Amino acid sequence: MLIRIVGLGPGDPGFLTVGSLDALRASGRAVALLAPPDLAKALTEAGVELVREFVPDAAMLVRGSAEAIEHFVARLATLDGDEFGLGVLGNPLSDVPGLPPLLHALEAAGHRTRIVPGMPNATLSASAAMPLVPLPPQSQHYSWDDLVEVMARLRAGCPWDREQTHRTLVPYLIEETYEVVEAIEGDDMDALCEELGDLLLQIVFHAQLGTEVGKFTVADVIDALANKMVRRHPHVFGDAVIEDVDSQWRNWEKLKAQEKTGLARKSRLDGIPKHLGALQRGQRMQEKAARVGFDWPNVAGVLDKLHEELGELAEARREKQDDPHVREELGDVFFTLVNLSRALGIDAETAVREANEKFYRRFSFMEERAAADGKALSDLSLDELEELWQLAKTQAA
Repeated sequence: MLIRIVGLGPGDPGFLTVGSLDALRASGRAVALLAPPDLAKALTEAGVELVREFVPDAAMLVRGSAEAIEHFVARLATLDGDEFGLGVLGNPLSDVPGLPPLLHALEAAGHRTRIVPGMPNATLSASAAMPLVPLPPQSQHYSWDDLVEVMARLRAGCPWDREQTHRTLVPYLIEETYEVVEAIEGDDMDALCEELGDLLLQIVFHAQLGTEVGKFTVADVIDALANKMVRRHPHVFGDAVIEDVDSQWRNWEKLKAQEKTGLARKSRLDGIPKHLGALQRGQRMQEKAARVGFDWPNVAGVLDKLHEELGELAEARREKQDDPHVREELGDVFFTLVNLSRALGIDAETAVREANEKFYRRFSFMEERAAADGKALSDLSLDELEELWQLAKTQAA
């Protein structure tokens, strides 16, 4: 059998060469390893007959795993026909580490091979070496490796950096995360670029601490993350077919449950950080519960529950019971409001954060208007405050 090993380019259909497309069409049937959905769709629409779920672990085949290669060659023996196409991302000659052992195995099995080059993946990785943001005078460009080296030297030469531990860095990790969020919500791309760098520094810092005690390196962090993403996305890095987002979530939860951390969990709700914001944690728990069918059928059901909880809160206050009971009922109201947010497709944490900012703008407007008249808000009557508030709603929305 003739096996055409065809380069698919970086993954964008626009980078697929005419020669690669013709080679795949001529092969009759083909498999497109790790091809993104848009590329797979473009190939199908162009007349390429793609074979689904032919390679269970495409990433390992590309990397040259003996087991994956053996499985692929064995599958080829079950096919009818004289030709078959093997599409790979990038250029087979530069972007497939496992090409030599694959060619050897195919030759040993009696197959002929033909390599059809494609646009190399370097077109995608160029962004790591070609920054878009101009640097200040007397600055210079640094690479990822340079950043890791900078962090190691900081630990060796800076007194403050030497004193830090995983625990002491926690407040900075949280602060930097929120500053990234603030830049995103403020639509400030310059700030976002800077804040993402500050957040990245926290990751590199923790990895350096792990390196110094021989527990893990930044390479372990990257390797574990990449393996996790490949493992949890068989529809992207393999031949699995997932129809929609709901199917994606179900498959994601199933794959997570089979991992080491998943097997150690007693509840589906385990794994949601307890230090997450209360609204955000509540919404994540509700989302997980909904994926097993424990959910209201519609928004009306949530609204009915909200009225019920408000009634229970009013009853607790009328009975003048102790504060813990009133607090419990109030908590139920908040939890139901989070459920309502989820049912409406709204992130509760974001909604309340935006409400906070709106109140800040309007209250600041009231302070400024009162100060312009030589007064403080505490000098105004309730009616005057209400008048200012109504004005703020129209001019500081």
